[in-house]
Amino acid sequence: THSPPATAKRVEVVIKVCVSGHDSGPVFEEQPSSLIYPEGLSEGEVVLSCQARASPAASYRWLVNGTEVPLGLDLRFTLVAGNLVISRPESGRDTGSYQCLAINRCGTIISRAANLKFGYLHDFPPDSRSPQTAYEGIGTFLACQPPPHYPALSYRWLLNEFPNFIKKDDGRWFVSQVTGNLYLAKAEPNDTGNYFCFTTINMDISTKSTFSKANQLTVLPEANPKKSAPSIKVRFPAETYALAGHTAQLECFAYGNPVPKLRWKKVDGLMPSKAGSSVAGPTLILPDLSFDDEGVYECEAHNSEGVDVYQGRISVQAQPDWLQVMSDSEVEISSELQWSCVAAGKPRPSIRWLRNGQPLTTQDRVEVNAARLKISNLALEDSGMYQCVAENKHGTIYSTAELRVQVQAPDFRLNPVRKLIPAARGGQVMIECRPRAAPKPSLFWSRGTELLTNSSRVTVTPDGILWITNISRADEGKYTCFAENYLGKANSTGHLSVRDATKITLAPSNADINQGENVTLQCHASHDPTMDLTFTWALNGALLDLEDSTGPYHRIEGKETTGDLLIVNAQLSQAGTYTCAAQTVVDSASVTAKLVVRGPPGPPGGLLVRNVAETSVELRWSRGYDNHSPIGNYVIMGRSSLSSKWKQMRTEPVNIEGNAESAHVIGLVPWMDYEFQVIASNILGSGEPSMPSHTIRTQQLAPSVAPSGLGGGGGDRNELIITWTPMAREYQNGDSFGYILAFRKKDTSSWTEVRIPFVESSRYVYYNATLMPYSPFEVKIKAVNRRGEGPFSQIAVVHSAEEEPTVGPLSINVTALTAFEIQVSWEPVLQPNTNGILRGYEIRYWRQHEREAAADRVRTAGLETTARVSGLRPSTRYHVAVLAYNSAGTGPPSPRSTVTTKKPPPNRPPGNVSWRTDGSWVIVRWDQVKAMHNESAVLGYKVLYKHEGQTVLKVLDREKTSVNLPLPKDNGYVVLEVRSWAEGGDGPAHEIIVSRDSGTGMMVQNKAIVSSHSLHLVICMFLFTIVSAR
Repeated sequence: THSPPATAKRVEVVIKVCVSGHDSGPVFEEQPSSLIYPEGLSEGEVVLSCQARASPAASYRWLVNGTEVPLGLDLRFTLVAGNLVISRPESGRDTGSYQCLAINRCGTIISRAANLKFGYLHDFPPDSRSPQTAYEGIGTFLACQPPPHYPALSYRWLLNEFPNFIKKDDGRWFVSQVTGNLYLAKAEPNDTGNYFCFTTINMDISTKSTFSKANQLTVLPEANPKKSAPSIKVRFPAETYALAGHTAQLECFAYGNPVPKLRWKKVDGLMPSKAGSSVAGPTLILPDLSFDDEGVYECEAHNSEGVDVYQGRISVQAQPDWLQVMSDSEVEISSELQWSCVAAGKPRPSIRWLRNGQPLTTQDRVEVNAARLKISNLALEDSGMYQCVAENKHGTIYSTAELRVQVQAPDFRLNPVRKLIPAARGGQVMIECRPRAAPKPSLFWSRGTELLTNSSRVTVTPDGILWITNISRADEGKYTCFAENYLGKANSTGHLSVRDATKITLAPSNADINQGENVTLQCHASHDPTMDLTFTWALNGALLDLEDSTGPYHRIEGKETTGDLLIVNAQLSQAGTYTCAAQTVVDSASVTAKLVVRGPPGPPGGLLVRNVAETSVELRWSRGYDNHSPIGNYVIMGRSSLSSKWKQMRTEPVNIEGNAESAHVIGLVPWMDYEFQVIASNILGSGEPSMPSHTIRTQQLAPSVAPSGLGGGGGDRNELIITWTPMAREYQNGDSFGYILAFRKKDTSSWTEVRIPFVESSRYVYYNATLMPYSPFEVKIKAVNRRGEGPFSQIAVVHSAEEEPTVGPLSINVTALTAFEIQVSWEPVLQPNTNGILRGYEIRYWRQHEREAAADRVRTAGLETTARVSGLRPSTRYHVAVLAYNSAGTGPPSPRSTVTTKKPPPNRPPGNVSWRTDGSWVIVRWDQVKAMHNESAVLGYKVLYKHEGQTVLKVLDREKTSVNLPLPKDNGYVVLEVRSWAEGGDGPAHEIIVSRDSGTGMMVQNKAIVSSHSLHLVICMFLFTIVSAR
């Protein structure tokens, strides 16, 4: 073989050391996530992501269950960028915990674990299910018995056929998402059918559903279904563990007849508002859990027959969460490193440490003490990637940082001594010497050729800082810092330039103002004229922004040596010590002044509620700042759970003096949640309120008022219905609230009492087969709670249900008024026969060839014995009957009567209508209307005269076919209607609009014929006459 020529030779240098300032260790940008893959999907692939930022770029390895993934040996595993791709995944060999390692020459890091699991849902067994029988009114359930599956299922039930799903909003049914069982609170005959349990599994890339064989349910009817108190059959666990930030769901469902209502409460506190409407349903849903949601929760099922309750606790736990993590560090060789990691979680997380992906334990120079890592006498091999791992049973989190151990000869290139170092005469100067070097170099200073040592004015600190005090012109010159360690030496030089000192010539004065006033603080200074002078102001050490034109602080423009400050509309927060600083690049001078701002008091503190009674509490507080004006008095504000608005409370004493630190709040509502605030006042106004007190609930007390709105009546036969207005929350005074209802038949002595245990009840139905219709009862009601009974209400008289009247009118008389209207009159029905209060009468009418069942009906609104019925057909024979009615319905009909409506009037308006104005009159003429054989004869004509809201009707006999009518005196107009009238009613009308200047006009059918004596009259006619026909 021949060697290549020398010119073609290439030198390859492989760098295996992490280069400071150039390289960086890996940092994850994307880590693998746990995945559920469908079992049996053999042609697919699983992708577990892993990407890291690094320089040079990272390489990747993968572990499964702590063992290296055989990349390159098993062709099912491939690496794409950093992602692991598993082809044709199988449950038996690929299930496990996967971690990614990202590696470069600076170190190695390991990712969080991602669990690959396989999801499956087998089919239900093919065996038929045993039929079930239930009795009407009794609760029952159908078992789902789901097939083997992973992960958890969601459940629904089908009735008879797809997609007829059981509705969630039907309170009789409940599908448990824990067991999948279908529960029925109270069976009804129409519930008979075939029921199918429908299960669904949701995986990351697919969804699968299957349903069971039919569960046949037969409900046997009962003549009188038995009523039963609630019995809770679906119970949530006695102890439920849930994760913070996740959602907790508790299930509760009860059998009972009537169907029980459900309500939830938190036994040891207020129900979180996040529960929303679920507090009244079978599943309590608490999203985004926090530790405040921990506690005992109670499900109460209630109906008219009783109550059942069940309790269980929610314990909130949490995944680890970082409170403090380490950060990348560059540390000198031979020095010491200390890192700490702090994580929150429940249970408390344990902490372990990794270096380049390997566990780190206490040995030699390394000390691992739970959350603290200490490495002494650092060496180059300690450089690398470190990870802190916090874990509990709910999860694991990683924090990553890079450690670089530095070794270097002294080098001033990145941080030389300042070339020009200005300083003020009489002041002091600090000159830093900070070369890069590892280990730490020895440092010393020289001025020219003179080595500087510590003296009365010159100090060289151990870390190389040179201090010179009481500077004079003689100190000007060149200063050089020398640095040396075992790797080499270096030096850097700067020039010290001495300038005139800055001095305050006019200092601000202390000031005392009221809130809202303006004040100016003066500040003038002298300085070295070769340098710029700037002024800054600080309040209690915090620099003020003088550039914000909308703020309270403004610089007063003037000479360079003037820096006055204007404070506009001063507030309490602007009181304090103001510092004016005059600065040049070499020195500064400052002076302070105090500003006192007097204003309303600050908020009182430490508000406590003590001695909580039924209607009063004691408040204690500590005085807040008086803001330089003595506190005159206090006001107590409060609000209850019924209102978000704060209002002033009644107190003892009524006026709370300014030196007081306690008071009693009186006039509170028992068993009510309250919170309080205290507001202090002085002569300058009222201050901010204190922080609200914690919420308290006043003690319970027996009700003090009776329910209102007592009444009732109506209902079905043999019923007495009593109604009232449910008691508002502020009148209940305690829990276990209900009502005691007392009633007796009027003019009897003994009362019947009924206890009603629900606050929302507003109605009670008493049934007695011997109850006479519309019997008067005296009723009264009172409220009751755990502490006792309240007073009875005033007695109200309520009647039992009415029944239909037993008799109808004895005789009726019917007269045809027109072709379209009849008048009906009848003899009244006597009240004793009405079984209640007679509301009026119902007129039924139907044509001769129709059945009575199809009759039209008209009701009177009172006890009149005459009524008109309109809208009838002309020349038609009608049957008419009258019935009495009350709130229960109608009684028997009267004897029927028969009537024939009159012929209709002519359906044509008068023809050839003409008119003529004559001064203040208008003369209207028309042709007679002739009736046809099927129309009623014309009896005359009606002229309707309308002007400015006034209406006058003139009725003329049939021989008269003209009329004279007055015109308005002004230039207004009149509307005239002319129509015929007959026995059958009024015919259609012609409408004419006439003004004083309209001249003459004529109307034939639908056309107007106008004759006039001059062109002027023709124009007037067109301008002022409007003709229309109806």
